[in-house]
Amino acid sequence: MTANPPAPRIVLGSTSRYRAELLRRLLADFAQAAPGTDETPWPGEAPAARALRLAIAKAEAVAREYRNALVIGSDQVAEIDGLVLDKPGSTERARAQLAASSGRDVHFHTALCLLDSRDGRRCTHVDHTRVRFRELDAAEIDRYVEREQPLDCAGSFKCEGLGISLFESIDNRDPSALIGLPLIALARMLREAGIELP
Repeated sequence: MTANPPAPRIVLGSTSRYRAELLRRLLADFAQAAPGTDETPWPGEAPAARALRLAIAKAEAVAREYRNALVIGSDQVAEIDGLVLDKPGSTERARAQLAASSGRDVHFHTALCLLDSRDGRRCTHVDHTRVRFRELDAAEIDRYVEREQPLDCAGSFKCEGLGISLFESIDNRDPSALIGLPLIALARMLREAGIELP
């Protein structure tokens, strides 16, 4: 009699606390691993294509270390009219990004890859979100950046926190995608891979 193979481990290929918090909505037990992926953009690369390439690269990098796993890779790229808004990294850049976004539409491309390291199969998805910022004055921007310190967030805001007060509207199919991990698509991929949800 042959024993059933062990269930695959689920690994989030990211050290992001935001993505981990989102994944905990679906799963109580998963590992996290840093993919160590080079995120340098390619010349002429479209924002959505960049997000998808990096999501796949992150999943593939972590899958090399976990041989019996479902590995989740995700990446998000924000843009205004094709100009990419990376994580600001400093208060000055965060203020500048928010000033540039004031009264405008910012588009977020959140890519997802679920890779089965047992056989190399992968599923991918890209979620698109349009955020309309209201007109922001310098004092509002200063107060927001000082209070929430969104220096590690693409677009310089945290929509799950006070950042929601900066918007006129959000247009998307999956609200979790804007935070960094499209849970509706991920739940479908996990079910298709044999994981019971809910």
